[in-house]
Amino acid sequence: MASTAQVVVADPDPALRRVLAQRLEAEGFAVRSFEDCTVLLANAHDPLLADAFVVAMEPDDPALLGLRERARVPILAMMPRDTSTTDALDVMDAGADDYVIKPFSPRELVTRLHAILRRTRSTRPWVPQFVFEGLTIDPDRREVFVDGAQIDLPAKEFDLLAFLAASPKQVFTRAQLMTFVWGTDAVVNSSTVTEHIRRLRQRIERDPRHPRWIQTVWSVGYRFTP
Repeated sequence: MASTAQVVVADPDPALRRVLAQRLEAEGFAVRSFEDCTVLLANAHDPLLADAFVVAMEPDDPALLGLRERARVPILAMMPRDTSTTDALDVMDAGADDYVIKPFSPRELVTRLHAILRRTRSTRPWVPQFVFEGLTIDPDRREVFVDGAQIDLPAKEFDLLAFLAASPKQVFTRAQLMTFVWGTDAVVNSSTVTEHIRRLRQRIERDPRHPRWIQTVWSVGYRFTP
């Protein structure tokens, strides 16, 4: 199954978020956007499912440590215009894998992102699979198997399934899923979540009308039942 690399972008400038999302999507990445790293950490759920994080950072930003503790993938820091080389290197010492200093060209950022992904691909830490009776989800390879047969899932449906499976039995509202899976900048509504759940059930459930894995909690939202 072809895999789509997932990139999370966090920056307080909505115009920059849009430009970066458009450029990254043109490069074949799937993108989720948040207002800043603090909002990302407050809204994201463990595990942080992404292939890389592109986040605005200030020197001595405590959010970097929080992100590094929860993310096992590359972090590309976007530093303010007046950042000194010493401050930028301190950010790398604190856990970033590379940095750019504003203003930068989208091409520079994409080139650096490709470079750190190439460097880390062969040494990327192992991410445990979610293994249930009849269902296996591999977040690292972005693969899903039902009764031993591989199921081809679109990127967002995989993100939705992996997110729910990471917290078995926990109920999430549609609004929470919009934030956690699509990001705060995504132009989606509750019907988008409902439709993705319907399509996901069609792909993985033996009887989509009576789902085994993804259950509806009426008037609330959805949960994954192991």
